[in-house]
Amino acid sequence: MKIAFQMDPIQSVNINADSSFRIAEEAQARGHELFYYSPDMLAYEEGRVTARGHRMEVRREKGNHVTLGPLETIDLGDWDVVWLRQDPPFDMHYITSTHLLDRIHPQTLVVNDPFWVRNYPEKLLVLDFPDLTPPTTIARDLGTIKAFKEKHGDVILKPLYGNGGAGVFRLDVNDRNLSSLHELFTGFSREPLIVQKFLPDVSNGDKRVILVDGEPVGAINRVPAAGETRSNMHVGGRPEKIGLTGRDREICAAIGPLLREKGQIFVGIDVIGDYLTEINVTSPTGIQELERFDGVNIAEKIWQAIEARKAG
Repeated sequence: MKIAFQMDPIQSVNINADSSFRIAEEAQARGHELFYYSPDMLAYEEGRVTARGHRMEVRREKGNHVTLGPLETIDLGDWDVVWLRQDPPFDMHYITSTHLLDRIHPQTLVVNDPFWVRNYPEKLLVLDFPDLTPPTTIARDLGTIKAFKEKHGDVILKPLYGNGGAGVFRLDVNDRNLSSLHELFTGFSREPLIVQKFLPDVSNGDKRVILVDGEPVGAINRVPAAGETRSNMHVGGRPEKIGLTGRDREICAAIGPLLREKGQIFVGIDVIGDYLTEINVTSPTGIQELERFDGVNIAEKIWQAIEARKAG
């Protein structure tokens, strides 16, 4: 198949951690043709959705992991699969790319389905499953957020469309910074904030469970660094080997059919203790860590699911 990757600069990825690189590596091993372009190079041109980028070859060689061909423009409608893999922020630039990719999907299979990526960003899809999640409020109004904090005491406050642990604050019962933080956030953004009851189990780790076409294939535990509330690997969280619990499987059974129905082939959910906190569909990570811990080829499972959809 002909596979295009819409992603952040591949030249600078960490080849031992980046999930997009691992997916591309597996695609190449399966004989597929690869093309890379950045989100800025996606365009609509007189009825065609095009991308300016490079045919590419990848290799697991640090400092020499990719070879790019000459710059060229392709019609994405002529390709078999497009991977929507740029990282958030989930802003209008990101949203516009999903609208453009909508115009070629599903004839060209876009992974994950851009319509539902747009409608199910990480911190919003969980609202469909209130029985699985900690108490949560989404609001821009300070009074609403204050009332939630007064009710629950110890809370986590974060931007609704952030990622990688950026802008995440724990506000305990003695904290006096809520108004200042609200002023800070609302001063540069019109987006609401999300506030959730703090889960003490986070000290034991924030579990990332990987689902492929709605089925759980394994998990890694991300343990916060000393003195940190955030467990994201971007900010020093330590990945550890861990298995799936009965509660993890219960959560996956509840959300898996919806993910599969909506074309969310590669998804990473976050579980703290017994609670689902995020469903990551935009650019989930964790494949390489899981493969090393469990000795399972997760990228192969992803491509099997994609190839089955194309065959069907």
